[in-house]
This record gives sequence, C-alpha cells and structure tokens, in this order.
Amino acid sequence: MAVTEPAPAVPPGARIREDARTTGEGGAHEGILRRQAQRESAARTYARSLPIVPVRARGLTIEGADGRRYLDCLSGAGTLALGHNHPVVLEAVRRVLDSGAPLHVLDLATPVKDAFVTELFATLPAELAANARIQFCGPAGTDAVEAALKLVRAATGRRGVLAFSGAYHGMTAGALDVSGGAEDVRVARLPYPRSYRCPFGVGGERGAELAARWTETVLDDPKSGIPAPAGMILEPVQGEGGVIPAPDSWLRRMRELTAARSIPLIADEIQTGVGRTGAFWAVDHSGIVPDVMVLSKAIGGSLPLAVVVYRSELDAWEPGAHAGTFRGNQLAMAAGAATLAYVRENGLAERAGTLGARMLGQLQGLAATHSRIGDVRGRGLMLGVELVDPDAGSTGPDDLAPPPDPELAGEVQRQCLDRGLIVELGGRYNAVVRLLPPLTLTDEQAAAVLDRFADALTAAERVHRPRPTEPSR
Repeated sequence: MAVTEPAPAVPPGARIREDARTTGEGGAHEGILRRQAQRESAARTYARSLPIVPVRARGLTIEGADGRRYLDCLSGAGTLALGHNHPVVLEAVRRVLDSGAPLHVLDLATPVKDAFVTELFATLPAELAANARIQFCGPAGTDAVEAALKLVRAATGRRGVLAFSGAYHGMTAGALDVSGGAEDVRVARLPYPRSYRCPFGVGGERGAELAARWTETVLDDPKSGIPAPAGMILEPVQGEGGVIPAPDSWLRRMRELTAARSIPLIADEIQTGVGRTGAFWAVDHSGIVPDVMVLSKAIGGSLPLAVVVYRSELDAWEPGAHAGTFRGNQLAMAAGAATLAYVRENGLAERAGTLGARMLGQLQGLAATHSRIGDVRGRGLMLGVELVDPDAGSTGPDDLAPPPDPELAGEVQRQCLDRGLIVELGGRYNAVVRLLPPLTLTDEQAAAVLDRFADALTAAERVHRPRPTEPSR
C-alpha cells in the first residue's frame, strides 16, 4: 500500500557532495558506509543492522542517500513522538534561533526553560505535579537514571536498590548496575512478571501475583540477605527487554509494598512516556503515583534532554550534588515543550491506544497463520513480535513456549529493510521484532507497515531454515 506522505524539501547544504572521494566507490551511499566502518568503533549497533544513510526525513518517512524511502518504525528508539521534523518542532526551534536567545546556559533560569517545565508539569500525575521538584541532567536518559539513584540514596541514607530481571536503564555504570545483565551486590534482582516464558511457569495474573509475593518476601524476610533498599526502579513496560507490559495490578502492588516500607519508587518512563503506551505516562494506566519519574527521549522533541521529577520530600541534595555541562539545552526545551503540548492538545496518547490495539489484533491474527510467531504483545504504539523455532521443543524451566529464534528475527529485520521498513530487535534473546512508530501514524501508514512486515516474515521463513537438532539418545 502506498504511503501518501510527501517527500520533504532538501534543506540548504543538506545535499551530499558526490565528489571524487565518493563517486569512485559506488556513490555517496557506499562511500559513507565504507568510511563509517573504517573510522567508527566496534561498539556501533544500529549501523550494523541498518546499513542506510539518511539524508532527509519527515514524519514516518526517511530518505536515504541511495534515493530509497523507508517507513521508520524505530523512531530514534522511541525519541520521535511526532516523527521526523514535525512542523511544530521546527517552528519552536526556529523561534529560539531567531530570538537571539542563548543556546547554552547550564542550569540558569530562562523563559524557554520555564515554559518547558510548566508544560511538563501539566502532564504529570496531579498528585506528583502538586509537590514536585525537577532536576535537569545530562543529555541522555542514562544520566537521569544515575541522578535518580543518587537522589534516593541521599534522601534515605541507604545504598541498595531493587531492580528487575530483563530491565534496561542505560549504559553508564549505575544504570547498568540496575539493568538485567548486571552483577552488583548493591542491587537486588527481582522477577518481572511475564505471561510468555513466565519464570514461575504459570503466566497471567497468577504469575504476576507470585512475582509480587516473591518481592514482598524478600523485603520482609530478615534472612533474605537484602537490607532495606534506597529505592526500587522499574519500567511500566520493558522496552529493550522485549516489549513486556507490566500488569496494572502488579504495578499497584509494587506501589503498595514500597509505600508501606518507605522505599522510594522510581518509574523509568524514558521510552514509555509522552503518549507512547496509550496514556500520557505509562503509570497512568494503573493509577499509581511514583515518588520519582525518570524522563528523556520524547520529552526533548527529538533533541537531547533528560530530567528527573520527584517528590519534594526527597530533595535532600546539597548544591552541586548532581550537575552536568549540557543540561541547559534551550533548543531541546523548546522542541520538547512544543511536542508535549501537541501530544496533549491533539489527544495523541488516546490515538496511540486505539491504533495500537488495532495493530496488536492484526499482528495476533498474523500469528495464527505463522507458527514461527511465538507471542505478540505490547501497549499502545509499543509493539513486539517474538519469533521462535516451534520444531525445537522446550529448552528450559521458563519455557511453556518454543525456544526463541534470534537468527530468524535478524532475517526478518533484513527482509523488512529490503521492503522499505525499519524495525528494531530486542528482548532477552534478541528474538523480538519491535515496532515503535510515531504517534502521528495514520491508518494508511499503519496498514503499510503491517503489510510490509507480513511480507518480510513470509520471505524470511522461506530463507531461514533452523539448524536440525540432534535426536535424543
């Protein structure tokens, strides 16, 4: 199905020079990719699985240096709530540039910052907004996670933190400590409820209840080996962990358990916030009010911005206890305020909930005819499709399901790219195809995304053949 979104005009200076350095090796596209491979580190990730060179973009669409157009369901890992170069974002940035305002002011007060904070507080859970403080951090969400951990440790005088299996909170040291693969004695790892591959083998509400009981036992057992923690950090929907929404009942239990024991609850809304899940903040679905919210990605309107918002009673920091050079990004605050207002005023969170539920149902229908789809899950426009090898049988205690098939997932991603669709992979085994389209997605575009995905899945199943398993002896 064709997508009617027009190609954006080429901004001045954006055309790639096709000089002797590039045209001799197949043009700008190949030359740039070759030089990237030669000069950038081995740690690069997206560039390996998505070998494209974006030169123009608008809304859902990216145009590469090779002239091809792609539907972008990565959205800067959820950063682009309004898609690429939305007019309200560009206008907000132009206003700041044309005003002559300073672009870099550390943590000084400015009209731009004041407008951003006012708009942000208007969207927060009312009980938190009425008594909140905000700390501007470095430019990335991981910086805000670090700040949140420092905050609750300073406020409580305690050191340990409760975190959850499968979590992802960033790439700095403290954020990695509370993510799923860490081995830090200061961090107690608790079970995150999962219906598919439930660690208790039951799934559903029963699995969530067992996970909650486990947490309660750990907190109250004097011999658990886990002293009273400084805080608990959780994602209302685990994104990098494989698009796993926490049941609302479980979130309410976590809020009850932490409140009763004076443990600050930190909600990581870096990827779930600003309407992504069908509510402005993912905690709104359950009605809980966390003590701390960690925010980044979409709050900057596509530009780097990260903050921590928290109850004033926790504000035990001394001046300078947490700082950062690039925490006064005026362009990001202007773009962020415009994005927050646009999402709020145009009901885009509700739209994401409605369209996301429809897409989820269509993906579940696709699963009924494709045995390699093990599970379809998500909330709003945060969707995941887990791919499996149904012929291999169960492999472990968490498997009421076939084993994951990351090779097939990789092939699906490649086939999607061949068809002009950009998707991300994630999950514990990197076998979950993730869809994070912008909240401005139209019905026509949603149909095009699903058509291309279904076609790519069918092609990948033909290409990919699982390795034969040895017969049991």
